Amino acid sequence: MDVSRITEEDLPPFVDAAWLKAHGSNVVTADVRWYLDGASGRASYDGGHLPDAVFVDLDAWLSGSSGPHGLNPLPDSEVFAHGMSSLGIGDDTTVVAYDDAGGVIAARLVWMLRALGHRAALLDGGLDAWTGPLETTPVKPTPVTFTPSPWPEARLAQLEDITAGAAGIIVDARNAERFDGSLQLPTDPQAGHIPGAVNVPCRANLAPDGRLRPIAELRRAFAKVGIEDATAVISYCGSGVTACHNLLALEHAGLGQGRLYPGGWSEYGAEHRAELG
Repeated sequence: MDVSRITEEDLPPFVDAAWLKAHGSNVVTADVRWYLDGASGRASYDGGHLPDAVFVDLDAWLSGSSGPHGLNPLPDSEVFAHGMSSLGIGDDTTVVAYDDAGGVIAARLVWMLRALGHRAALLDGGLDAWTGPLETTPVKPTPVTFTPSPWPEARLAQLEDITAGAAGIIVDARNAERFDGSLQLPTDPQAGHIPGAVNVPCRANLAPDGRLRPIAELRRAFAKVGIEDATAVISYCGSGVTACHNLLALEHAGLGQGRLYPGGWSEYGAEHRAELG
C-alpha cells in the first residue's frame, strides 16, 4: 500500500504494530507520552522509544496555556503548525502516534491531525504492543511545511454550547470515580461532572492487554448510554486530552464523528463553581 495515496478517510483511527512495521519507512512515528502527575514524558522517551520515533511535547505543541478556558486548551493553529513542522510532520505526512497508556494520551495528537484533514492513526496497544527493539538515541527531524489551518468549528464544542443545554449527548471520558465525585484530583476545580452527562471511561475502551476492544463491544458500551450516532456526541474529560480517545473509538466503531469540548471539566467546573458546589 502506498501510504501517500491514503486519504484521511481511508486511514482508520487505529492501526496495529504489524501495519506500522510494514509501512514504518513511509510514516512519522510520534511518541506522545505525557503524565498528569507532572512526570517527564521526554525522560520516558529518552529511556526507550520506537525506532525513528519523534517526541511530541504535549504541553508545547498540543496545548495552549492554562487559563480561563481550561488546563489544556487547543493551541493556536500557528503554534501547532510550527510544532508539527519542526518534528518533520508536513502537509502530506502520515502519522502513527503512541504512548504507554493504551493511546488515551496520544489520541490528542491523532484527533487534532484528523480534525484538520491529515492522515493520522493510533498504534493499537501503544508501546506495549511493539515487539521489536527500542532505541534511545533522540531523533533529529528535518523541518517540513505544515500549513496552519483554523480549528474546524464543526468538530468542536464551546462552553456556551454546553451551558445552553442543547448540546446532544455529553460524554465524560474520565474514570467513574472522578465522574461520580468520589475522587477529586488536584487538577479538578471541584468534584463531580457536567449536569446531564453520561460516563464512558476512555480506558474502558481497552481490553486487559491494552488493545482496543472489538467493534461489537465498543458499540454495545456506547449503546448503553444511548449513543448510536456520534454526530450527537460531545466528548469531554478533565482538559480535552483523553476525551479524544472516545471520539476516535466512536469513529472506529463506525458511529461517525462527534465533537470535542476541549475546555472539559477544568473549564466548566471552574465557571459553574458556585451553582455546582
